Amino acid sequence: MSDAKGQAEQVVQAANWFALDVDLDPQAEEAVDYGLMEAGALGTETNETRDGNLRISGYFSTTPERELVRAQLHEALRIYELPISSLRDLSVREVQHRDWLAEWKETWQPVRVGRFVIAPTWARIDDLPDQLIIRIEPGMAFGTGTHETTKLCLSAIEKHFKGGSFLDVGTGTGVLAIAAAKLFPDARVEACDTDAEAIEIARENAVVNQVGDKITFSVGSVGATTASADLVCANLTADVIASLLPTLLGATCGRLILSGILDSQIEMLEKHLMQHGASVLEIAQDGEWVALIV
Repeated sequence: MSDAKGQAEQVVQAANWFALDVDLDPQAEEAVDYGLMEAGALGTETNETRDGNLRISGYFSTTPERELVRAQLHEALRIYELPISSLRDLSVREVQHRDWLAEWKETWQPVRVGRFVIAPTWARIDDLPDQLIIRIEPGMAFGTGTHETTKLCLSAIEKHFKGGSFLDVGTGTGVLAIAAAKLFPDARVEACDTDAEAIEIARENAVVNQVGDKITFSVGSVGATTASADLVCANLTADVIASLLPTLLGATCGRLILSGILDSQIEMLEKHLMQHGASVLEIAQDGEWVALIV
């Protein structure tokens, strides 16, 4: 799941950048931001237009193919259950090179969720008793701890993880797996992601947080041969969760955290859960985002 609002996650030494500007209705902000990142944008920027609508600019190192991006945005709107009419206009422009990563570093502040403090590697944090600091260098992977879905997962992990074993499906930068390993250093913690580059970044972040030898990372997804875990966390999107649900439930021998879900998608997922003999124990919400504890 992308929590990368306004962040330029890769330093690209190019003479110029290319911006794809998307004018949209305000309710489609999350969907368009997600769609642009899925289309390969290295960062996004959101501004309000004079007529009260929004413009999100996705920044690319090469000229984006507008129709391919449009198709990705339409898919994002479908996932978010929004009409295609939410998009008003798309246009491409060339912009002079800026050090996006340096600018973003100035604005990214540590995020506190219960005992956890998610902070960039360059931030100065007071090491307080009973505080678990997780240092993250995002690179090109998703997950800086700032998005509501990640914060919901962190809260659920602190509340429901009692040690034993933990599986993080779609680990991104490894934040959730690192959190579990910090909570219970003796636990068996595994994490997977279909993005090989994300796994490399997650491994590096685990080493930075001194839990590199406590987490087993793998490229791929949950499957029939995946070892079951006491707590499984899947911070994905509702449609991906629905397709993986039988396998996720099969890998869970305790509780399952499902996040990356909009409040409008709860009923759909509850029906899928009922079909597989599972039920929702708890619903946590942050804005329009929810996490289901199963």
